[in-house]
Amino acid sequence: MLSVKIELLDALAQALEKLVPGAGAKAAFESPKVAAHGDLATTAAMQLAKPLKLNPRQLAENLRTALLAAPPFQAWVESVDIAGPGFINIKLKPEAKQQIVREVLAQAASFGCQPATERKMLVEFVSANPTGPLHVGHGRQAALGDAICNLFQTQGWSVYREFYYNDAGVQIGTLATSTQLRAQGFKPGDDCWPTDPDNPASKGFYNGDYIADIAADFLAKKTVRSDDREYTASGDVDALDDIRLFAVAYLRHEQDLDLKAFAVQFDNYYLESSLYLSGKVDAAVKKLQDAGKTYALDGALWLKSTDYGDDKDRVMRKGDGTYTYFVPDVAYHITKWERGFEKVINIQGTDHHGTIARVRAGLQAADVGIPQGFPDYVLHTMVRVVKGGEEVKISKRAGSYVTLRDLIEWTSKDAVRFFLLSRKPDTEYTFDVDLAVAKNNDNPVYYVQYAHARICSVLAAWREKDSGDIATLKDVDLTPLQSPQALALMLLLAKYPDMLTAAAVDFAPHDVTFYLRELAACYHSYYDAERILVDDETVKRARLALVAATAQVLHNGLAVLGVSAPQKM
Repeated sequence: MLSVKIELLDALAQALEKLVPGAGAKAAFESPKVAAHGDLATTAAMQLAKPLKLNPRQLAENLRTALLAAPPFQAWVESVDIAGPGFINIKLKPEAKQQIVREVLAQAASFGCQPATERKMLVEFVSANPTGPLHVGHGRQAALGDAICNLFQTQGWSVYREFYYNDAGVQIGTLATSTQLRAQGFKPGDDCWPTDPDNPASKGFYNGDYIADIAADFLAKKTVRSDDREYTASGDVDALDDIRLFAVAYLRHEQDLDLKAFAVQFDNYYLESSLYLSGKVDAAVKKLQDAGKTYALDGALWLKSTDYGDDKDRVMRKGDGTYTYFVPDVAYHITKWERGFEKVINIQGTDHHGTIARVRAGLQAADVGIPQGFPDYVLHTMVRVVKGGEEVKISKRAGSYVTLRDLIEWTSKDAVRFFLLSRKPDTEYTFDVDLAVAKNNDNPVYYVQYAHARICSVLAAWREKDSGDIATLKDVDLTPLQSPQALALMLLLAKYPDMLTAAAVDFAPHDVTFYLRELAACYHSYYDAERILVDDETVKRARLALVAATAQVLHNGLAVLGVSAPQKM
């Protein structure tokens, strides 16, 4: 049907061009708001009527006459009707819809994908500091980032996944001190454990059991390995720097295990410390100074960020000589641009909203050719976890929050991914553990996966009874696919590529979950309406081709989300 749509769109463009030179470039189809009105629609007549000073209804009549005379419309279109002030609704012949079955079976895993290009993009996500296990919020970010990467890969982009983390600073110092106290035999609640709220050094100490685990392995002089580092403990409880390096490597290893359980991989781990060691932070500040976009006030260095839409100018370098949070971010994003990534997406929590304007202001002020609006941001809210009807707020291992691994162990990788992707990122979400393990139609991931497994069982029964081969279904006679349920299913299959494109543009993997749930429902309706393994060989093979195509699209869509498509359930 996609090839049919291309033919019809070309015919529409030619008809518009004849009516109004230059209008052919604006040819486009929409989906009618009411399915009964048709399969395709165009508002071209209403759009052109005003500049041409013509009655839109009359212009629609003229366009309808031209379309009905075009060979592609004669071949594939059942009717062209005009509604309201000039809407043109197009109803396709069954044989036009049936073409999608051939296209899906021919393209298989590549159905819905655009040809590869040389366009490069970088997606930065998770980026958790190595101070503890990954929490559920990191899980939402991991699911979002990975799915957005997959979406853009379907659109032909070369996608690079990057994890950026701080391996120094106050939080890492607190981690080291917490671990040292544990190694010395102390624990939270002991007199020596910092509890004074007026003492900044006492704030944020890490009390989870994982700190005791790190301390025990440090004393045992163990070696830990992660994707980006390896370190052997000295066992010296007085060597705070050794403890820091070991704790960072230990928690990076733990994060790697979390990410592996979630089936997320990165192409690169970028250290914030490297920006300072390489001089990139100082170089970025110098660019801003040379561009005349900074000034000194009250012993601090300020960025003229209001020149770029920020609500106030921002301190870059404080009086004590240290840089504020967004300065290394500016340096980091300059490196992204210099590495050749024309598009960059950052997946972050909504608490990062305030940094967007100042980072973009710094990039524009640096005057290195970075376009406005670079980088793109996808901000997500945190996730509430409910189990047994009650909110779960803590994990024994983490001490103060539910970890990603907890959630995976309670449910499954597939459930966590699908659930965390089933809402817009900026909307609040409650993860219901009991629903995620339920084997019924109320569980959305079970519902979609069951549709795929149900088709696989039908195909398996056919192979066993008739020695059937799916490869032979590509060229079967599809004429029997005439029922309303079959036509609706084929029309929905044809919407998959456009859905992927729109979801990528909008950074909206939740659109994929909505589509898959709709496709599963459409298949279940079809299955309930028509028996597939009938005696009539022509009818049976046509129906088998349709359900095989449906299974393929379910598989492709689940793969975008990083969710498996089981053959048995």
